[in-house]
Amino acid sequence: MHSVGPWLAIGVLALASGCATRSVDVRAKPGDPAAYTSWNCDRLFGEIDSVQQRAADVAYAVDARVGHNMIALGLGVTVFWPALLAMRPDGMEAVELAELKGRFEAMQVAAARRRCDTTLTAASASEGAGALPVALGDRLVYEHRAGHRGLPHELGMRVASLRSDPPEFSVDLDGQAVSLPQRSQLIGWQRLLRRELELGQVLAGELAAADASPGTARVRGQVVAIGPQQIGGRDFDVAVIELFGDAPAGAGGSTRLDGVMSVDRRSGVLLRLELRCENANYALRRRLVRVEAAGG
Repeated sequence: MHSVGPWLAIGVLALASGCATRSVDVRAKPGDPAAYTSWNCDRLFGEIDSVQQRAADVAYAVDARVGHNMIALGLGVTVFWPALLAMRPDGMEAVELAELKGRFEAMQVAAARRRCDTTLTAASASEGAGALPVALGDRLVYEHRAGHRGLPHELGMRVASLRSDPPEFSVDLDGQAVSLPQRSQLIGWQRLLRRELELGQVLAGELAAADASPGTARVRGQVVAIGPQQIGGRDFDVAVIELFGDAPAGAGGSTRLDGVMSVDRRSGVLLRLELRCENANYALRRRLVRVEAAGG
């Protein structure tokens, strides 16, 4: 296998349909904190978590209809409400999201009035944060599809070094080592992710071919959700990042790019990437499906 640089790793090029547009902001429907006066802190925290999970589920259902599939996390998800509301179209889902946001804010006020210790939820969310979910020699197996309708291919990435940030990998495609000509079919990110990814954080960087081919896509991102997720028996601390920007087009022009990526906050390992753009060099789907242990 051929070793690939530390910023590699997101995909064989593919063709997708046009890029999505942004919708107007949806305002929260105010809730009444007095409705939760009799609730204790545990009940408030439990319902706050449930409301955020329901909001993520609603947003995911909306996104699935347009092929975005932004938020797919398990229990314990924490969402960035401004982005969640602003990116959903008008309709019944927008109304429900506005109502959920109002309930969320009302329960936060009720929790503050009860002087509930919010540091307890932060501590529980960070449990186990010190241990990396992958080890040297592990092989990360991704399902790759060309655009949103292409046939699946298996992309393998074996952890070659944990000393860099993110880790370095050696790459194979459908069980075959990636040859030098194929390097032009792989893209990765530069200066996009940060060591500490926080909810609502705004990011900026570039997407470019792994062989340093001419032309890069300028992208911005925002962390719209964080939470735990288990894939292939490994526990990940996930950050979901919405991406948007401009990719190169013919005659020196540019074309719109948008998508979503999920990464593990502890290791920087990519868990999911979906890009949509009319430029075939910047359109793909990538999803981690399992982790093969070193020596397994």
